[in-house]
Amino acid sequence: MSLSAPIGPINSAQLDRGIKHGFWHAWFIGLGAITADIIYMLLVYLGMIHLLNAPFVKAFLWMFGFFVLVYTGLESIKNAGVIAQAELRGSSNTLTNSFLTGFLMSLFNPISILFWLGIYGSILANVAETYPVQQLLIYSGAIVLGVLLWDVTMAAASSIFRRFLKSGVLKTISWLSGLSLIGFGLYFGLQALKLLFFH
Repeated sequence: MSLSAPIGPINSAQLDRGIKHGFWHAWFIGLGAITADIIYMLLVYLGMIHLLNAPFVKAFLWMFGFFVLVYTGLESIKNAGVIAQAELRGSSNTLTNSFLTGFLMSLFNPISILFWLGIYGSILANVAETYPVQQLLIYSGAIVLGVLLWDVTMAAASSIFRRFLKSGVLKTISWLSGLSLIGFGLYFGLQALKLLFFH
């Protein structure tokens, strides 16, 4: 669970979506994100680390992460002004859309990629040398379970908050969440520029 706890783009998006649309939408963002995480776990396991470490691929991922996060942040800010009781009761947003948002944000999040390739990759190499495959599956399963538990916690917290907070506070939270996502996006864009022009 501690791997998921630091507030990042996924947690910000979960809070925003949960406050606007409820538990299921926030949880589906988390499910989309963990699906991308599992893909990276499998890529590390299959030895695809070298491909993802290529400078061109890294720059592409930083840039795509920049676009996804800035777009999501701007949408959050734009929609903050239209939060109303009607919107809080019902949602025009689909669960599929929430899942895809979480999936794309995690899939093209270079910090997530660096985590899986760096930390998980080194743990995998160490465990693979000293323990049987069953032990490796237990460790990987524990990571996935911890992330799932954190996602349920975030989704529950955001959907509980939406019941007690007034419209003005909800708008402020949406603005802050949007600004947070844009901030992460700008950081990703800066990293892409550094990789492309100053490396």
